[in-house]
Amino acid sequence: MTRFNTKPLIVSATLVALISGCATNNTGLTQTGRGAAIGTAAGIAAGALIGSRSGNAGKGALIGAVGGALLGTMVGSYMEKQKQDFERELAPEIGNGVIRVQKLPDYQLLVGMTGTTAFELNSDRIQPSFYSTLDKIAAIVREYGKTQLSVSGHTDSTGSADYNLALSERRAAAVQNYLERGGVLPQRIYSAGFGMNQPIATNANEQGRRLNRRVDIVILPIVENEGV
Repeated sequence: MTRFNTKPLIVSATLVALISGCATNNTGLTQTGRGAAIGTAAGIAAGALIGSRSGNAGKGALIGAVGGALLGTMVGSYMEKQKQDFERELAPEIGNGVIRVQKLPDYQLLVGMTGTTAFELNSDRIQPSFYSTLDKIAAIVREYGKTQLSVSGHTDSTGSADYNLALSERRAAAVQNYLERGGVLPQRIYSAGFGMNQPIATNANEQGRRLNRRVDIVILPIVENEGV
């Protein structure tokens, strides 16, 4: 498992909390506010994870591992086609509300899952009923190899901060390990846990807590640029 220094994430978590707070009312986030918060939280988490491993040497090694990067003119169509494949293959899961696929800024994609469907309560063991869903995700990710994946685990505020952080790390690692066993190159995947620090809904009721218990996979294009 690839591990990360999470100290730079303090400012990011505060920003997400402010954004989430602006979209929250007594019943939780509105649909529009929830989508914006999910996207913002996921994008910040992904940027922090990938940024912690960035650098020309690291990116150069990654480009070598995946056989080249995308030219800027190709990125949009490449990521849009990938999004369409996710939406088609995961249509049943999306319809049932257990998976969400969302376009993020800078051509990033979010494929998110709820902890209540992927994991048993207080467990980092992926439920066997979710294997087929992760198999679909792994198959698409293998096809679109010129990307890197940021896997982030999140919890609600029930329990201690230390416990939630450790649980979120283990759940993110479990998803990372499953994708690697499914043939995704380890060099492409980064994972970390954020515990209760990046809520996308209120923790005052079960509906909000259920939304906060999640694992997000953000898929970022590997783009060719100068100096690499």
